[in-house]
Amino acid sequence: MPELDPAAQLRQITQGAPLCDEAPLFHIDNQGRWFYRGEPLPDKFCRLFATILHHKSEEYLLMTPVETVRVEVAEFPFIINDYEETKDGQFTLTSSIGTQFQVAGYDAFVVDEAAISVSLARGLSAKLGRACYYRFIEQYLLNQDGDAN
Repeated sequence: MPELDPAAQLRQITQGAPLCDEAPLFHIDNQGRWFYRGEPLPDKFCRLFATILHHKSEEYLLMTPVETVRVEVAEFPFIINDYEETKDGQFTLTSSIGTQFQVAGYDAFVVDEAAISVSLARGLSAKLGRACYYRFIEQYLLNQDGDAN
């Protein structure tokens, strides 16, 4: 039997985990704030739960080998408060709860009328917060005269 990489092993373990409750126990609002049963969660717990958050079949789920918990997400699970382009053209994104993500490059961003968003691992996505939104437009979408490219 071929040996699986750790990520594949984790996917295999969590496949059959039962749903803990039909109702979502967690809620992420449109500002990226996490709540558990209506009470705000400290960022350290948000960062922990973010490591097991998945988006599957139009549902957001916290998935462990033991159980699966539904999460209600108002808009996007993550709001990006800062980004940095690296020398190799990749981007390091920092969310409002302090999680960091790597994306391949400028082409990973989706620009539409409502938001600038980016796809992440495990079917997740994030949108740029207000300050990043305007900074991104200025840096990447406007030419030096201030006109749209």
